Amino acid sequence: MASMLDTAVDGIIVMDDAMRILVFNKACEKLFGYSAVEVVGSNVAVIMPPEYANHHNGYVTRYLETGQERIIGIGREVLGMHRDGTIFPVELSVGEAKTPEGRQFIGIMRDVRSRKEVEKRLKDLQSQLVHMARISAMDEMGAAIAHELNQPLTAVMLYLQAVLRRRRNAAERGEPLDDRALEIIDKAVGEAERAGAIIQRMRQMVEKRDPQRRAVNMVELVDETMQLTRLGQGDSGVELRRENDADEIMIEVDPVQIQQVIVNLVRNALEAVRGADDRWVRVAVRSSETRVLVEVVDSGHGIPETQVDELFKAFSTGRKSGVGLGLAISRTIVQNHGGDLTVDPGGHGSGARFLLSLPHATQAATS
Repeated sequence: MASMLDTAVDGIIVMDDAMRILVFNKACEKLFGYSAVEVVGSNVAVIMPPEYANHHNGYVTRYLETGQERIIGIGREVLGMHRDGTIFPVELSVGEAKTPEGRQFIGIMRDVRSRKEVEKRLKDLQSQLVHMARISAMDEMGAAIAHELNQPLTAVMLYLQAVLRRRRNAAERGEPLDDRALEIIDKAVGEAERAGAIIQRMRQMVEKRDPQRRAVNMVELVDETMQLTRLGQGDSGVELRRENDADEIMIEVDPVQIQQVIVNLVRNALEAVRGADDRWVRVAVRSSETRVLVEVVDSGHGIPETQVDELFKAFSTGRKSGVGLGLAISRTIVQNHGGDLTVDPGGHGSGARFLLSLPHATQAATS
């Protein structure tokens, strides 16, 4: 038994019902920095952070009195404390044995710091991919955005030139500036605000930031997203249709990330109807008892069967431009919100139908 304990990769500790350490194997010595001689006979709290140690004996006493299990037989992640004060995550499973000397508890511990580092790295990479997809989308829209900004900025310049001319003429005649000039200034301010709003929406889309979930009205969020998607479309001949179950459908999401998903779906739909005779895209927001649904349907020719299986895979695209990250990242974002993104490929005279499904705030909080 001693040989088995000392060759085990995981830390193994045995305690009595007073939480005194009876066995402390070699892996525990390496994990916590104490020798077995130093800790055998001591309370197990010696290898716990203070906030854990303060409550631990109470948990054990409650279990011995009531039999209510909090951790026995259930593996979970806790925090351990090294001799030097370093606190680190540990995966712990606890078993119980009844012996002639009384109840004993066997704890098996595994250091999960390396796993946590990998998880953090994967999370960081995923965040970078999400950001890269937004940048890619904005890059593809760059010319359209420049055109869209040029309109209000040109208008501002023309309005202000008109005011200068009227002011110059009024000065030559010794007259005060008339009301018409003030109206022109108001129009210039309005156009400048429109340009600023466009820039602000673009900055929100491309800035690198941690996800920030908050309660939003999905109907308003989709309307704002449609405005962003219309940038540079001009008179494309495509009818954008909107349908809602209600004026207000509240949900808790990261609005920028969900906007990213909807922008991608609508832009793909606009691309799909480019060669169709009847060109329209419908975006509907609906609410069921448990889910909030955003449906994007187009009047295109549908998605070829050969592309359906690859549709949500990274770096797979049927478009001439783009890197093929849009739908893959979109599904990842939605799944991270506890939802899903599915598609009915259509065909045979009907266009594709994408369905974005998200849990209501109450379901998201408990998932």
